[in-house]
This record gives sequence, structure tokens and C-alpha cells, in this order.
Amino acid sequence: MSQHTAEITHRSVSSPAGRIHLAEQGSGPLVLLVHGFPESWYSWRHQLPVLAAAGYRAVAIDVRGYGRSSRPAAADAYRMLDLVEDNVSVVHALGEEPAVVVGHDWGAAIAANSALLRPDVFRAVGLLSVPYTPRGGPRPSDVFAGMGGDEEFYVSYFQEPGRAEAEIEPDVRGWLAGFYAALSADTMPPPGAPDPHFVSKAGKAGTRAGTLRDRFPSGRLPAWLSERDLDVYAGEFERTGVTGALNRYRNMDRDWEDLAAFDGAPVTQPSLFIGGSLDASTTWLADAIKAYPVTLPGLVSSHLLDGCGHWIQQERPAETNRLLTDWLAALPAA
Repeated sequence: MSQHTAEITHRSVSSPAGRIHLAEQGSGPLVLLVHGFPESWYSWRHQLPVLAAAGYRAVAIDVRGYGRSSRPAAADAYRMLDLVEDNVSVVHALGEEPAVVVGHDWGAAIAANSALLRPDVFRAVGLLSVPYTPRGGPRPSDVFAGMGGDEEFYVSYFQEPGRAEAEIEPDVRGWLAGFYAALSADTMPPPGAPDPHFVSKAGKAGTRAGTLRDRFPSGRLPAWLSERDLDVYAGEFERTGVTGALNRYRNMDRDWEDLAAFDGAPVTQPSLFIGGSLDASTTWLADAIKAYPVTLPGLVSSHLLDGCGHWIQQERPAETNRLLTDWLAALPAA
């Protein structure tokens, strides 16, 4: 690796949130990397040096509410429009327009909407784990409330301020370990086990409502997650709390209202999708992937990694890096 790509540097730039912390490596065309829940810039630790060595300026941010970025107090400060503007602010602060944006999990939705709303700033978009689904259909909270029958879907569980915090914050490290394991290929619950995306509702006989942690596997970490890696993630959330991260889920109805003018709108820039065959995000949203000829007409390539779970770029870093760099190399020059 050349000397100029040897180290990751950290700094913060101004944004509508106040500040956005970023980690960057390399020089060349900008590739903005956006993480999901419950993660941080560190989720891209395997991509930063590889993208830098391939001739790109790789920049991984802490999304507002996470890590060293600002954490506005108001719940409605985490709507999609705000997160898109944060991304735009980072690109402008770095003087690198237009840019490529790549996101994982919630970051995939943020990346897709960044490309949709600001095609002048984002020339291509890569989506990891969560397929693009255009705005549409019923109000999201109504959809999630109807899922699960006698059980409660995790997105609904996250809606009430303080409720999920009361489960997570007394033991952040243990909760994160269980959550990461629940969605990883080598540690996820076996077929037929209670689904960790749902919680049990309070029973008629006075039994308590369940928690997500009730269904997490225990005993070992997934192969991609070392004790040191877990320390990094846990250390950030122990310092910041998890409300900023959870507030993203608490704005889905606001997003649905804010984006009404973009109902059904396609993302037309050159795009990439990488999913895991064992990830619920790709099985539940299989129809969204089938709709890509309409919703992602600029799709260059779509990949399902066999036997991979949710944490794509950490579970399968070499494969993800190859797919990313091949796609980037094939893009038209900025």
C-alpha cells in the first residue's frame, strides 16, 4: 500500500446537525460511506484502506445521533431530509462534487434518498443489505403495527421514546453482542426458533411483554466480530446512549409525509446492490429486488452473497471490496 493511504484520519465538518464526524483515507474521487443501526464509521474499517489503495478518497461518517457527530435533542431532527442534507454538507465541505454514496442497512436508505433528492451531488449509489423501496403504500406505522400477529415487530417496539433504551442501556455491550449475533450467518437462531425481529406482547394472564434480547443467541460472537471490535461499538454507545440512533426509526411516518412528492420515484443513477442470502432484509423485500428494472433503472449489478447474513461488509469484506471496486471502476468519470 502506498504511503499516502497508510492511515485513517479523523475530523469533523459543519452540517445542519451541528457537526458530522468522518474518517477518511486516500485521495481521488470521493466515495461517501454511510453506516446503519447500531453501528458507526467503524463498520467500514475493511473498506477504507482498500478503496484508498484503488485510487479513491474513502470517507466514512458517523450519522447524526451516533459517535462523535452531533446528537440533536428533538426526535424530529432525525428525519430523512435532514440526513440527506448532512451528506450534502459533507460533500461540500470536502470540495468533492459530484460524489458516489454507498450505504448499509439504514445507511442504504439514506444513500438511496440522497441520490434521489440530490442527483446534482450524488452521481452513483451503492446499497448494501437493504433494497431500495420507493416511497409509497400505507403509512409505515400502520404497516408495522399489522405485522407479527400476537408478536410486536421491532420497528414498532422502537417507536416509544425510552422503551428500547430501557432494554439496551443497562448493558450496552451485551445487547450489541446479541443483536449482532442474531443477524450474522454463523450465529443467527436456527430455522424455527423465535424470530429475533419480534418481541412477545404482554399475555392475558399477566405475563410481561418481552424484549428483543429474549431471543438473541448467547455464548459466542460471530466470526467477523472480535472482542476489540465489540469494545469499539460498545464504547461509543455507552458514551452517547442509543436515543439518537433509535430516533431514525421514530421518523418513518414523517419521512412518508415529507417524501410524498417522490411517491414511486426511481433512482436513476448508476447503482449497485449487495445482499446476504440469509438476511431477512433481502428475503422480506424480495419483491423490491425483483422491481429493480423499474425502481433502479441504472442498476449496474445486483448480488446475493450465499450464506451471508446482514453485516455484509464485515462478514464478507474481501467479496464486498471486490464488488465495490469493480463497480466503481466501471462508472463514468466524474
